[in-house]
Formats: sequence, C-alpha cells, structure tokens
Amino acid sequence: MAQMRGPGSYGIGASSPFGGPVNDDSTESSPLDAIRKQTSKIEDVLDSFSEPIKPYLPAIGRFLIVVTFIEDALRIMTQWNDQLLYLHDYRHIPNGVTHLFLLVNVIAMASCSTLVIIRKYSEYAVGGLIGVVITQALGYGLIFDLNFFLRNLSVMGGLLMVLSDSWVRKTKAFAGLPTLEEKDRKMYFQLAGRVLLIFLFIGFVFSGEWTIWRIIVSLVGLVACVMVVVGFKTKFSSTLLVVILSIFNLLVNNFWTLHEHHPHKDFAKYDFFQILSIVGGLLLLTNTGPGQFSIDEKKKVY
Repeated sequence: MAQMRGPGSYGIGASSPFGGPVNDDSTESSPLDAIRKQTSKIEDVLDSFSEPIKPYLPAIGRFLIVVTFIEDALRIMTQWNDQLLYLHDYRHIPNGVTHLFLLVNVIAMASCSTLVIIRKYSEYAVGGLIGVVITQALGYGLIFDLNFFLRNLSVMGGLLMVLSDSWVRKTKAFAGLPTLEEKDRKMYFQLAGRVLLIFLFIGFVFSGEWTIWRIIVSLVGLVACVMVVVGFKTKFSSTLLVVILSIFNLLVNNFWTLHEHHPHKDFAKYDFFQILSIVGGLLLLTNTGPGQFSIDEKKKVY
C-alpha cells in the first residue's frame, strides 16, 4: 500500500526560506478535511462495535442479498394456482408456458440462492438470479413500472457486490498477483455495484407524501448515496444507508402487523425482503470497500 505523501515531500509547505514555519491553516481547515476527520472518528467507533460480527459480515450480506429470491420462490409455491391464474388471464400466456415459467423461476431462485450463500460458482449463480429478475419483469408486465425498475436495479447492484466479494476472496486465497484482466473486472464490477445500489433510495425519495421528516431523511440519504457512488468515506456512508433503510423497512413494510387477507400484505412483504437484499449489498460494500475507482482509494496514493 502506498503511503500518503505530505506536502513536505515536494518541498512545499515544509519550512519558510527564512527559517520560520509556514502557516498551512488553509489546507488543514478545508471542508473536505473537516468531513474526513469527523467521519474517521465515527468509522473508528463503528469498527469497535462491529468487531465481534466482522468475520460473519460477508455471510450475513450474502444471505440478505438472496433472501428476496428465497421468499419469492416460497410465495410462488404457496400461491401456485393464483400465479397461474394471473399469468393466464391477465398476461394472456398459454397454460403450458405458465407452468414452465413458474417452475423454471422457482428452481433457478432456489438453486442460485443456495450457491450464493455457500460461495460456490458465484458467477453462474449471479447470472441466473439476474436472469430471473429480467424474465419476471417481462412475464409479469412490470418492465415499465418505475418503482419496480429502480428497486431491481438496486438488487442487481447487490448481486454485483457478490461477484466482487467472490473475486476479492479468490485473490486472497491463491498465491501470486491477480492478472490485469481479473483486477480490472473486479474494479468495474465494484463501481457498477456501488452505483446500482443507490437506485432504491432514489425511488424512495420521489414516491410518497412529503413531510418534514421525509425531507430530512431524503437529504441525509441523498448525501450518503453520493458518497457511496464516488467512493468517499464508503464505510460510513454505506452504514448510514443501512441504518436508514432498516428503520424505514421496519416502520413502513411491517407486513407481520397486517391481517392475513389484507390486500397490501403481499406488497409489504415483497418490499420488505427487497430492501433486506439491498441492505445485504451495502453490508458487502462496507466489508470489501469501494474498489479502485473511488476517492477513498485515490487518497491512499496521492
């Protein structure tokens, strides 16, 4: 790891040519340095509190990412006839095709989710789950639903973080340096995963009624989203988003408080598990870091 270069290493700001010290307050008091100092303190506190669960963080993140697919597979199996009826009567898909569509989706979600959890064949598992997202959007006619679109972009961002995490672990597991192709692939997927993860929050900001609390949470969350995208203080910003989304999920998508036959119960349950998946992606981001295309990494070099 390269060391940070101080201004003295370039002969700038080290000392006055007349023997007196140079006033360097303008650099030290810059807003960016002040933010870094405060967030670094918060990150140190977070590190101390998260130390006991840190070894289990990748496993928790992976499980949460695929939990929405596990729930979806169980829902299809328990509501098999209702699903067939909807696809046939409302989507006008022929009977035999509806059975095949649901069966393939259940098998793909169950098998690929298991592979993600046990960290086997991650590339194929992630590809299969992304395929499920796309086929369901087409099959259920939700491809032009903006809220569905943004949520599933975030879910795919979490899946890309699974790939990035698996490649990081491969690099640590085997001796020798990774090839340039592997290194570049990991960087691009980490960047894509970071960018996609924040789309759920964008959907949250532009939906629902505006209240003073909603405005405050939206502003704080948008700042955290920007920090995640550019890779600035990623551990702090991703943890902040985890807290915001978790509280929102418990307060708004509390499907367990609704009656069994409540018309919004299934929607609340679906939203609850989707947000859990995005929280899992953010936990993996916290664990693996933002990657090379980030301010956090650049500041280690310059």
